[in-house]
Amino acid sequence: MPLKLDFKAGDKMVINGAVVENIGHNASLLIHNEAAILREKEILSEAETATPAARVYFALQCAYIFSDKKEHYLSLFRQFLDDYMTAAPSSRPIGEEILAAVDDGRVYKGLKLTQKLIGHEIKTFEGLHQSLQTHEHDFDAEPADADE
Repeated sequence: MPLKLDFKAGDKMVINGAVVENIGHNASLLIHNEAAILREKEILSEAETATPAARVYFALQCAYIFSDKKEHYLSLFRQFLDDYMTAAPSSRPIGEEILAAVDDGRVYKGLKLTQKLIGHEIKTFEGLHQSLQTHEHDFDAEPADADE
């Protein structure tokens, strides 16, 4: 079944590793065969990989776009995901869902699921931040003198 994409003026997308930009009016594209396509809003640049979940997404994104280096990027993806799940065990159900999709050859589906991992990371960091604010006064106290 063909894939119809609406392509607004100024939008960019990656199709099989080639960056395409619409420099004219709005357009609709009909893709008749299987291709690796990412819209601009789905693309994460290397500079935006400042968090562990972002690195998972970026490695999987590269595996999806660059078929000639797919195995290299899948290896990085698996390592980053394993590291994340080890550091944040509550992410394991999401991570296993991502792995199942990728192992089944549905890398794009894995990318979409990795957005849930990024959401998990945001919630985890927000919880940590709130916890630190709650206990901030505990750290402001002067340390007790060891001689007393």
